[in-house]
Amino acid sequence: MRAILTSLTLLIGLVPMAWADTVTHAMGETEVPDTPQRVVVLTNEGTEAVLAMGVTPVGAANSWLGDPWYPHITGTMDGVEPLGRESAINLELLAALEPDLILGNKQRHEEIYEQLTAIAPTVLSERLRGDWRVNLEIYAAALDRQDEGAALLAEYDAEVAALSDALGGSLQEEVSVIRFLAGNIRIYQLDSFSGVILSDLGFARPANQNVPEFALRVGRESIPDMDGDRIVHFTYDNGNGEGDAAAAEALSDPLWQGLSAVQAGRVHGVDDAIWNTAGGVIAARLMLEDIAEIYGIE
Repeated sequence: MRAILTSLTLLIGLVPMAWADTVTHAMGETEVPDTPQRVVVLTNEGTEAVLAMGVTPVGAANSWLGDPWYPHITGTMDGVEPLGRESAINLELLAALEPDLILGNKQRHEEIYEQLTAIAPTVLSERLRGDWRVNLEIYAAALDRQDEGAALLAEYDAEVAALSDALGGSLQEEVSVIRFLAGNIRIYQLDSFSGVILSDLGFARPANQNVPEFALRVGRESIPDMDGDRIVHFTYDNGNGEGDAAAAEALSDPLWQGLSAVQAGRVHGVDDAIWNTAGGVIAARLMLEDIAEIYGIE
């Protein structure tokens, strides 16, 4: 492995590159090439960002759901080499792609940052929760596509404003966001992907979710704490059926059946990838579409 990295580093040193700028990121400052041609992305939200800015990466971290990509991006990932999950990147395969820029995340890749920088200039965003816009702006700077990034955010803001106006008084509903997993249930709060988007729209949230934290991890005994005027829920299942089984047990639990939102028929099952796991600009805009559909807005 070390020989591969060393050889590739020497090769990169012999190839003339036009250096565009120095990008400040979670690990410091990095000189990046002008209009990089072979980009590798090591997070799911980063993959969505580069795709939306018109860049097809040569390699990317596998989607958490899908084989190897989420259904909503599969059609745009032809020829992209899957490199393993975000937390288990195959460095040898990555090096063989001979990238000229690597985009990753400190939360996932701080421990392998030195190895990544031996392969190519590497830019890491800070965190993976909450406001996805911050990371998109970092990636846009690294790709020298600030205009494209700004345009994407402007389009998102316009869609949020239009949907918010159309929702009107419905924004007063306290929307509860619940995720079922094999080992626990999560009650999502404001510092989450869905939490940020609901806040952008102006939705009210139940008191235990209207706090600047990520999520409460609870068991079925805490189902009474999941109520709201409306409940949105999704399930993470890694293919072994355990997540789906846990969701089925929770949804049939008498405590769940007794929730006011359930009694009123204001409960909606949605896609885990869109509302949580993908975490990028493409999913954000698809989540807005889901909300419009839930509320019957064209």
